Amino acid sequence: MNTTAPVAPASSWSVRDHAAEADESRRLHPETVSALTEAGFPRHFVPAAWGGHEGTFTELLLRTAELAEQCASTAWCAGLWAAHGRFAAYLPPEGRRDLWGTSPDVRISAAVVPPSGAAVPTPDGWLLQGEWRCVSGVTDADWLLLAVPEPEGEPGTGPLVLAVPAEAVTVLDTWNSTGLRGTGSHSVTVAPLEVPRHRAFPLTEMLRGTPGPGRARCHTVPAHLGGPVILAAPALGAARLALRAWTARAAERLEGPGSSAREVLARSSAEIDAAGLLLERAAHRADTEQGALAVAENRRDVAFVVDLLAAAVERLFRSGGAQAHDAVGELQRCWRDVHTAAAHGALRLEAAAHEYAETVLGR
Repeated sequence: MNTTAPVAPASSWSVRDHAAEADESRRLHPETVSALTEAGFPRHFVPAAWGGHEGTFTELLLRTAELAEQCASTAWCAGLWAAHGRFAAYLPPEGRRDLWGTSPDVRISAAVVPPSGAAVPTPDGWLLQGEWRCVSGVTDADWLLLAVPEPEGEPGTGPLVLAVPAEAVTVLDTWNSTGLRGTGSHSVTVAPLEVPRHRAFPLTEMLRGTPGPGRARCHTVPAHLGGPVILAAPALGAARLALRAWTARAAERLEGPGSSAREVLARSSAEIDAAGLLLERAAHRADTEQGALAVAENRRDVAFVVDLLAAAVERLFRSGGAQAHDAVGELQRCWRDVHTAAAHGALRLEAAAHEYAETVLGR
């Protein structure tokens, strides 16, 4: 197997042709799921020892944003399935074998922040139970990573992340959001379930990007250095799609030197281009840098980017006329998707600004 070759592009037919259906049904079409798996998204960060790609954040950003120009929900799931392969690299060797022993093309969903549920120590592991919210792509996952607070009776352990097979959880039909509807980010519950110790790792190691055996450079990137880039990629692609949809319908209004639509086109396109350049710089930073300042700069840049994208798409939507509000049109779907992505806690400017200021001021 050639584990260094770039992953193949996902089929645009399987993505765009099913975008409206995914929005309506609140989950990805089976053909789309198959296309993402065949395109190599789940194996993107999987260790090479298990047949994975050990890819870069830059490559994942570009491919995920490209997908979002067809369907933002598809891109969201694709990016997260890739990212969660990076998290699973923190499992002990036996745990990695459980996940990737037969194939690196394993779709992993996760709910890691904040920790939820509970894990009670047993002689061989933990007894896991509880409920976790917003588990994107869970209806098509093979495995889940679920974070729990520090187990009682094991002081100093800290919060843990436990890997459980998808068939061991119950999916609750809770995801009925305004945007990114096709991600199927439902809640899950786990009845008391025995999880062996080799299927767990400390949450703090993953958040900090702690080096360890079997972990490549891509696995030791702090969560807040690389994660926000992946979360923002669907918003970038959706904004590009919104601009194309708006421009196609605004051809007549763009005629005449005094047309206000020309300013809308110029300003929105410039903002979307600027957002793309900032995200590419952030991805490159995640691929090449470490340290508190790099983390703070990426959180700052990505939060600013999603605000910029939301403003650009809002302007397009408001100036798009009655056609922009077509319930089955691409522009309104992009408007909903971008605003939903921008509301994610990891992409909010308030927390990013606080961390950046504290880092720069040395506090």
